Amino acid sequence: MKITVIGAGNVGASCASLLAQKNIVKEIVLLDIKDKFSEGKSLDIAQMLPLLRSDTKITGTTNDYSKSKDSEIIIITCGIARKPGMNRDDLVKVNADIIRNVTKESISFSPKAKLIIVSNPLDVMAYVSYITADIDSSRVIGMAGLLDSTRYRFFLSEKLKLSPNDIQSMLLGGHGDTMVPLYRYTSISGIPIKEFISEEDNDDIIDKTKKGGEEIVSLLGTSAWMAPSASVVQMIEAILKDSKRIFSCSAFLNGEYDFKNIYMGVPVILGKSGIEKIIELKLNDKERFLLVQSYNHIKKMVEKLNF
Repeated sequence: MKITVIGAGNVGASCASLLAQKNIVKEIVLLDIKDKFSEGKSLDIAQMLPLLRSDTKITGTTNDYSKSKDSEIIIITCGIARKPGMNRDDLVKVNADIIRNVTKESISFSPKAKLIIVSNPLDVMAYVSYITADIDSSRVIGMAGLLDSTRYRFFLSEKLKLSPNDIQSMLLGGHGDTMVPLYRYTSISGIPIKEFISEEDNDDIIDKTKKGGEEIVSLLGTSAWMAPSASVVQMIEAILKDSKRIFSCSAFLNGEYDFKNIYMGVPVILGKSGIEKIIELKLNDKERFLLVQSYNHIKKMVEKLNF
């Protein structure tokens, strides 16, 4: 079983490393356009694996997509990363061209692969990849809501001084500033969140979550990579093990939630075929209003690409 990670930068290399440590795939191919970059990253990871008793083989290649042939899953992390003062929307046109080319090359060598998109702005890049690949939308998945939910759980656990492992949450909509918090669907060990924190105070936590990536950019001068990588690996594991886990992912909507022809974060069931089902939640007026705003924001970015 082969997995290919395209982009050997912080996210791609971390994703390959975390996945290799789990020892659940036979081979990982790390691909980058920069000469010898992925070869060096993969060699470093490979020399770590005997210490961790992992038999996963990892190799790097410079822009040779033939090495990715017959991959079961392809993770696309490449593109221009955010710099201080930039938002995800600033990356639209530049990264769209990159994602088009990468998707064409990838799918030509692995026509049956599932694609997991990590590049920003994530919902738009997932749509670009889907249109370019011309495959069933269940096989093109954006990593978005899982990361947002994880950040939310972290900030909420810090506020309440409770373990994040006991917090169950769900966020909808676009990845970033237009994410939609679902206060009513959040609980701690099955206890409704309203027993711990008011909706108003919870909105403050959501604001911190929306700025979670921006804060890291301001501190490091580049985008986050460890939490996004760990989120991707959880998705990969759910697909490979056919575990039917429910995650919030960016998925193609064709009538669900009354939206069509767009990628947005929604709860899905992940299994061996990719997205096996989109779960439609019953939203109240406030939640619906926020989701429509998120939809409009993503739609405007997609329209700039003249599809």
